[in-house]
Amino acid sequence: MDQPIIIEPITRIEGHGKISIHLAPNGEVADAKLHVTQFRGFETFCQGRPFAEMISLVERICGICPISHSLASAKACDDILGIRVPETAQKLRVLLNCGEFIQSHALSFFHLSGPDLILGMDAPAEKRNLFHMLQSHPEIAKDGIRLRQIGQQIIEGLTGKRIHPAWVVPGGVRTPLQEHERDTLLERLPEAQAILERAITLFIESLKKWQDEIEHFANFPTLFVALTNSSGQLEHVHGNLRCIDENGAILEQCQTAAAYQDIIGEASEQYSYLKSPFYIPRGYPAGMYRVGPAARLNVANGCPTPWAHTLWEQFRLFAQGPILSSFYNHFARLVEIVYCLETAEQLLQESNITSKHIRAHAQPNYHEGIGIVEAPRGTLIHHYNVNTDGLIERVNLIVATGNNNLAMNKGLVQVAKKWVKGSSLSEGAINRLQAVIRAFDPCLSCSTHAVRGPVTAIELLNYDGKLLDSI
Repeated sequence: MDQPIIIEPITRIEGHGKISIHLAPNGEVADAKLHVTQFRGFETFCQGRPFAEMISLVERICGICPISHSLASAKACDDILGIRVPETAQKLRVLLNCGEFIQSHALSFFHLSGPDLILGMDAPAEKRNLFHMLQSHPEIAKDGIRLRQIGQQIIEGLTGKRIHPAWVVPGGVRTPLQEHERDTLLERLPEAQAILERAITLFIESLKKWQDEIEHFANFPTLFVALTNSSGQLEHVHGNLRCIDENGAILEQCQTAAAYQDIIGEASEQYSYLKSPFYIPRGYPAGMYRVGPAARLNVANGCPTPWAHTLWEQFRLFAQGPILSSFYNHFARLVEIVYCLETAEQLLQESNITSKHIRAHAQPNYHEGIGIVEAPRGTLIHHYNVNTDGLIERVNLIVATGNNNLAMNKGLVQVAKKWVKGSSLSEGAINRLQAVIRAFDPCLSCSTHAVRGPVTAIELLNYDGKLLDSI
């Protein structure tokens, strides 16, 4: 038998999970697992509901990325209706998505991972948090708070609410953008751009001290999956799936949303409620792939906005071929915020952005709908089947965090083998085990958040269950 070391709960992520580390009889790390310990059940309790309700229902999956779920759901509902969404509504959906990416990536970079990046992985646990950052590095902490606020203000300016706005609807959006709101949002963007300039400089200058983490934070060959536009560039809302291999060669370029079924399968394991998607042609678990910020920059040929494209070129210089270390997700988030700020500025200056033609109406014309978008954490798929009355018969959700499940578990093993030594855990090892998960920014339960919860519990048990050590 092996010895389990339990870390529960993981801190500074969204939702509840735990880590178990299994030691072989010789004391070396044999395995490590991420356990997602909450069950949500959205796929089941949405059955029987009118399909038009889905957009508002699935927003409640997450308090951080409700927009991603609403947009994926809306695209699936548009598919069921068989309509063409008005151009202004398409632009407003993209603008809404920009607001979510800005606020979500700001939360991840500054608040969830910032204490590690700014204060150090080995900083005392009682100081390694946002509240101490406000004391020791007030300008950086305030930059994060303000950048996230600007993202939320974009959402609020469009919808009237910052969280769960229920503004996206089948066929378009509920209300047009008012001219005074457009002007207000434009005025805020330069401040956000200045914050990004400081954050990018800070991260680049700190890279030298993170060489061990870069080498061991889920740094191994995998496939990568993301949406791209018709030119193969970065795309968050529209476009089709592309899959590349560990060397950067394109394995799949899907032409329709439905084609995802030919390349993505799902497996389940008893140790977690989180499913494990995989690339079907390679099988499970060999078909491991990654999604999310770094994966998107690996898959894309470039970025369609100028500053983001320059940063994309800088990102690709970190290594030859695809960037394999998930530590670089932190930099990729900053690149994507820049892309969203530039995209928002372009959209807000469009002559028809305040048009009143924002919705198409129809009855259900098809029994199936599929919507795929890029959530902040990675590719998100909503797949619905409805009956002749438009009631939901089947829902399948392949969430971004699930897409990364296999890679997160393998990343845990890599970190554990590097930093877990002997029969006890150092504070640095404990934090790095959690930090490699935070590099993926998983959303486990999605809508449960706590500023303060139970103290992290780590137990080292002997073969017969006797407690050897605890922290």
